[in-house]
Amino acid sequence: MDINRTIDDIDHKILRILQEKSRIPNAEVSRQIGMAPSAVLERIRKLEERGIIEGYEVRLNPRTFNQGLMAFVQVNVQSSCHTDLATALSTVTGVQDVHQVAGEDGYLLKLRVADNAELGRVLADEVCSLEGVQRTKTSIVLNTIKETRKIDLSRLTP
Repeated sequence: MDINRTIDDIDHKILRILQEKSRIPNAEVSRQIGMAPSAVLERIRKLEERGIIEGYEVRLNPRTFNQGLMAFVQVNVQSSCHTDLATALSTVTGVQDVHQVAGEDGYLLKLRVADNAELGRVLADEVCSLEGVQRTKTSIVLNTIKETRKIDLSRLTP
Protein backbone atom coordinates (compact mmCIF):
# COMPACT_ATOMS: atom_id res chain seq x y z
CA MET A 1 0.00 0.00 0.00
CA ASP A 2 1.36 3.41 -0.93
CA ILE A 3 0.51 5.42 2.16
CA ASN A 4 0.93 8.68 0.26
CA ARG A 5 -2.09 7.76 -1.85
CA THR A 6 -4.28 6.78 1.10
CA ILE A 7 -3.91 9.75 3.44
CA ASP A 8 -4.08 13.47 2.84
CA ASP A 9 -2.41 16.39 4.63
CA ILE A 10 -5.10 16.53 7.33
CA ASP A 11 -4.81 12.80 8.08
CA HIS A 12 -1.04 13.26 8.25
CA LYS A 13 -1.45 16.05 10.84
CA ILE A 14 -3.87 13.93 12.87
CA LEU A 15 -1.44 11.00 12.89
CA ARG A 16 1.41 13.23 14.05
CA ILE A 17 -0.69 14.58 16.92
CA LEU A 18 -1.96 11.16 18.01
CA GLN A 19 1.53 9.63 17.90
CA GLU A 20 2.78 12.33 20.27
CA LYS A 21 -0.11 12.04 22.70
CA SER A 22 -2.72 9.38 21.98
CA ARG A 23 -4.89 10.48 24.91
CA ILE A 24 -5.30 14.00 23.59
CA PRO A 25 -8.97 15.02 23.63
CA ASN A 26 -10.67 15.10 20.25
CA ALA A 27 -11.55 18.75 20.82
CA GLU A 28 -7.84 19.61 21.14
CA VAL A 29 -6.99 17.71 17.94
CA SER A 30 -9.80 19.61 16.22
CA ARG A 31 -8.46 22.94 17.51
CA GLN A 32 -4.93 22.16 16.28
CA ILE A 33 -6.19 21.01 12.86
CA GLY A 34 -8.81 23.76 12.49
CA MET A 35 -11.72 21.42 11.84
CA ALA A 36 -14.97 20.52 13.57
CA PRO A 37 -14.62 17.80 16.25
CA SER A 38 -17.12 15.57 14.44
CA ALA A 39 -15.07 15.75 11.22
CA VAL A 40 -11.85 14.89 13.05
CA LEU A 41 -13.54 12.01 14.88
CA GLU A 42 -14.80 10.63 11.54
CA ARG A 43 -11.30 10.85 10.03
CA ILE A 44 -9.81 9.01 13.01
CA ARG A 45 -12.50 6.32 12.73
CA LYS A 46 -11.68 5.85 9.03
CA LEU A 47 -7.93 5.68 9.77
CA GLU A 48 -8.69 2.93 12.29
CA GLU A 49 -10.99 1.05 9.87
CA ARG A 50 -8.32 1.11 7.15
CA GLY A 51 -5.74 -0.29 9.56
CA ILE A 52 -3.53 2.79 9.46
CA ILE A 53 -4.14 3.25 13.19
CA GLU A 54 -3.81 -0.20 14.77
CA GLY A 55 -4.57 0.76 18.35
CA TYR A 56 -3.61 2.82 21.37
CA GLU A 57 -1.26 1.81 24.17
CA VAL A 58 -0.17 3.01 27.56
CA ARG A 59 3.57 2.66 28.23
CA LEU A 60 4.17 1.26 31.69
CA ASN A 61 7.45 1.39 33.59
CA PRO A 62 8.69 -2.25 33.52
CA ARG A 63 10.70 -1.83 36.74
CA THR A 64 7.49 -1.03 38.61
CA PHE A 65 6.23 -4.50 37.67
CA ASN A 66 9.50 -6.31 38.45
CA GLN A 67 10.37 -6.71 34.77
CA GLY A 68 13.43 -4.46 34.63
CA LEU A 69 15.74 -6.83 32.74
CA MET A 70 15.40 -6.71 28.96
CA ALA A 71 17.05 -9.28 26.71
CA PHE A 72 17.06 -10.14 23.05
CA VAL A 73 17.19 -13.84 22.24
CA GLN A 74 18.14 -15.23 18.85
CA VAL A 75 16.45 -18.59 18.41
CA ASN A 76 17.95 -21.00 15.88
CA VAL A 77 15.35 -23.52 14.73
CA GLN A 78 15.01 -26.56 12.54
CA SER A 79 13.73 -25.40 9.16
CA SER A 80 10.58 -27.53 9.32
CA CYS A 81 9.34 -26.15 12.66
CA HIS A 82 8.45 -22.55 11.94
CA THR A 83 4.64 -22.46 11.94
CA ASP A 84 3.74 -23.88 15.35
CA LEU A 85 6.96 -22.69 16.96
CA ALA A 86 6.20 -19.02 16.31
CA THR A 87 2.92 -19.35 18.16
CA ALA A 88 4.59 -21.20 21.03
CA LEU A 89 7.35 -18.59 21.31
CA SER A 90 4.77 -15.81 21.54
CA THR A 91 3.36 -17.38 24.74
CA VAL A 92 6.70 -17.64 26.59
CA THR A 93 6.87 -15.71 29.86
CA GLY A 94 8.08 -12.16 29.37
CA VAL A 95 8.09 -12.21 25.56
CA GLN A 96 7.05 -8.84 24.17
CA ASP A 97 8.06 -9.25 20.51
CA VAL A 98 8.59 -12.24 18.22
CA HIS A 99 10.22 -11.53 14.87
CA GLN A 100 10.97 -14.10 12.17
CA VAL A 101 14.37 -13.13 10.78
CA ALA A 102 16.48 -14.02 7.76
CA GLY A 103 19.76 -15.85 8.15
CA GLU A 104 20.62 -18.88 10.19
CA ASP A 105 18.50 -17.82 13.15
CA GLY A 106 14.78 -18.34 12.89
CA TYR A 107 13.43 -15.82 15.39
CA LEU A 108 14.43 -12.84 17.44
CA LEU A 109 12.62 -12.43 20.75
CA LYS A 110 12.44 -9.41 23.00
CA LEU A 111 11.87 -10.38 26.62
CA ARG A 112 11.32 -8.46 29.83
CA VAL A 113 11.86 -10.38 33.06
CA ALA A 114 12.81 -9.65 36.67
CA ASP A 115 16.46 -10.67 36.68
CA ASN A 116 19.14 -13.06 35.38
CA ALA A 117 17.70 -15.97 37.38
CA GLU A 118 14.27 -15.61 35.80
CA LEU A 119 15.83 -15.17 32.35
CA GLY A 120 17.80 -18.41 32.82
CA ARG A 121 14.67 -20.25 33.91
CA VAL A 122 12.60 -18.93 30.98
CA LEU A 123 15.30 -19.89 28.49
CA ALA A 124 15.82 -23.39 29.91
CA ASP A 125 12.26 -24.32 30.81
CA GLU A 126 10.23 -22.50 28.18
CA VAL A 127 12.29 -21.60 25.11
CA CYS A 128 14.86 -24.39 24.80
CA SER A 129 12.31 -27.04 25.70
CA LEU A 130 10.18 -26.23 22.65
CA GLU A 131 10.33 -28.76 19.86
CA GLY A 132 12.37 -27.42 16.96
CA VAL A 133 14.60 -25.06 18.96
CA GLN A 134 18.21 -25.97 18.24
CA ARG A 135 19.99 -23.26 20.23
CA THR A 136 19.68 -19.72 21.50
CA LYS A 137 21.97 -16.74 21.80
CA THR A 138 21.03 -14.09 24.34
CA SER A 139 22.02 -10.44 24.62
CA ILE A 140 21.15 -8.67 27.86
CA VAL A 141 20.39 -4.97 27.55
CA LEU A 142 22.57 -2.85 29.85
CA ASN A 143 21.06 0.52 28.97
CA THR A 144 18.35 1.67 26.57
CA ILE A 145 19.17 4.84 24.69
CA LYS A 146 16.03 4.93 22.54
CA GLU A 147 12.96 2.75 22.46
CA THR A 148 9.86 3.71 20.54
CA ARG A 149 6.96 2.30 18.58
CA LYS A 150 6.47 5.56 16.68
CA ILE A 151 6.58 5.53 12.90
CA ASP A 152 8.69 8.20 11.17
CA LEU A 153 6.00 10.29 9.52
CA SER A 154 8.47 12.83 8.15
CA ARG A 155 9.16 10.46 5.25
CA LEU A 156 5.60 10.86 3.96
CA THR A 157 4.82 13.39 1.29
CA PRO A 158 1.40 14.68 2.27
